Amino acid sequence: MKKGRRELQLLLKTCRRSFLTLQRSTTSLMDASDRYSYNPHLRWNPQVEEYFVQAYGADHFARISRALTHPSCYSCIRVNTLKSTSDAVIEKLRATLRKKLQQNAIDGLISGNATAEYMDQKQKFVFQVSNSPQNLYHCNERTSSVSEREQDGFVSKCQLPGLDNIVFIKGSGPHTIKYDNVQDKPPKEVIVSRKCAEAVLRGAQVYVPGVLACSAHVEKGDVVAVSVAVEQPGPNGGWGIGMTRGTVLQGLHTDPYFIERNGLYIGQGTAMMSRAGMFRVSEGVAVDMSDRVFRLPSLHDILEGEIFLQNLPSIIAACALDPQQGERILDLCAAPGGKTTAIAILMKDKGEIVAVDRSHNKVLEIQKLATEMGLNCIHAYKLDALKAVCQRSEPKDMSARSEAGKEELAVNGQETETTYPIKVNARKSNQRLRNGPGRNQCLGGRVEKSQGFSPNSFDRVLLDAPCSALGLRPRLFAGEETLESLRNHAKYQRRMFDQAVQLVRPGGVIVYSTCTINPGENEALVRYALDTYKFLLLDSQHPKIGGPGLVGGCKLSDGYIEEWLKPGEEDLVQRFDPSSSLDTIGFFIAKFKVGPKDA
Repeated sequence: MKKGRRELQLLLKTCRRSFLTLQRSTTSLMDASDRYSYNPHLRWNPQVEEYFVQAYGADHFARISRALTHPSCYSCIRVNTLKSTSDAVIEKLRATLRKKLQQNAIDGLISGNATAEYMDQKQKFVFQVSNSPQNLYHCNERTSSVSEREQDGFVSKCQLPGLDNIVFIKGSGPHTIKYDNVQDKPPKEVIVSRKCAEAVLRGAQVYVPGVLACSAHVEKGDVVAVSVAVEQPGPNGGWGIGMTRGTVLQGLHTDPYFIERNGLYIGQGTAMMSRAGMFRVSEGVAVDMSDRVFRLPSLHDILEGEIFLQNLPSIIAACALDPQQGERILDLCAAPGGKTTAIAILMKDKGEIVAVDRSHNKVLEIQKLATEMGLNCIHAYKLDALKAVCQRSEPKDMSARSEAGKEELAVNGQETETTYPIKVNARKSNQRLRNGPGRNQCLGGRVEKSQGFSPNSFDRVLLDAPCSALGLRPRLFAGEETLESLRNHAKYQRRMFDQAVQLVRPGGVIVYSTCTINPGENEALVRYALDTYKFLLLDSQHPKIGGPGLVGGCKLSDGYIEEWLKPGEEDLVQRFDPSSSLDTIGFFIAKFKVGPKDA
């Protein structure tokens, strides 16, 4: 019996050795062809994936998932037509891009790689804009170098009617990167977080907080490959990164996420600090990305106040609202202020735009952007969108109520109560002396709070609702959303929509938009709105370049039945599909006309 057990154990050990040898061989073969590449697979919660397959069909959803892992191959810029013109901005951008190319050529001379780097950046990408919404652009890569005159084609004006304030800057990708790897000697490497990688794919550098792990002996100036650690299934059914920040990579199969990083390399660059420095400091550029899988010109700090980088569907949402001069308009959940400023420019800065957000810092962002663009009709307030309708029982002036309370204390002669505020003020004053002024005491750091607004007090309301954001790209992971969380998003949006309906006057307009592909937050919201408020009607939109909405409904795996649009309603909404030829983010827009509310 014991001899049989020993033979079985020996057989199992032999099998394990054979399996590990086969795994290493397979990995070596994969290294040569697929490892150092960008070929991500977007992971979803299984029930959510099943739901989307029902909604879109398996093939269509696979194309959407694939598109979400890639950024758009162009940047969309909205011109502040109160300060400049599209033609003037195009000339300035072309001059700026030429200057950058020349500077890169000089930098390349210093590093000894001038010819290769300069010629690579002068690759031609043909970008044609037609009047057909289904052919907004077309990108092709050509490897031959071109003249400066041809390079001017990188920047072009949108030719769609009514959108001549939009300028496109072409990018390219995905590119095949030649990493500095040889057999048995992998390149020096930096692993970054998923959020950091998604930013890098959009054109950002690798900053210190995004670095998770780094090869041993990396020094400043070394060329390093950059890969990403994407969440993996955990032992308790959740998702997570099983890696300690500061992990040393040895380039071996035993490194964390060695297999999982296959096909998740996003480019290479120059280390701006040593490995020790990356984990010793708290900020700064860790890797200057010089060779990217996707290449888009950086527009950081360029033409501030004259342009605003914004996704095309977001611009369309502001246009669909069709704001008129002199109107009073509410932008719920307005941060960071892109749509708010777009509306103000469409109104020629004449009228009143009330922009609200529940975050103090986000309200500051709105104020800052409005100031940069020279817009005076925007009034930003701190307010929860779920409390946007003023409750008649509450006094509107909270400061008056506070003063009344102080007077009451003085009349009653309660010494302990009256001296308490004095002690509080003294303590706060001492804290300021020790720690410096807080954000509310800094110049420009104070925001005004609102107690809500009266019903029927706005001509138009834009509700760009907080959502699951499953249309944003690039996206490398989507497993955190469940059917329950998606349903909670939809409930939250319905409550905000209820507020918007109360605030808009009869004869007014509501525009609802999201940046998600989830029908439960899009078409299902429209169904809820039309069934709940009989005085609402879907209205036509201009410009109309998005696709139709989804008709019918869906029975979810937990038995919940979700109803979407009815036949004939699909062409009155705009759905932007990330896998379509428009190459936008996933987005949804619905426009409602408000009839008599007492009908």
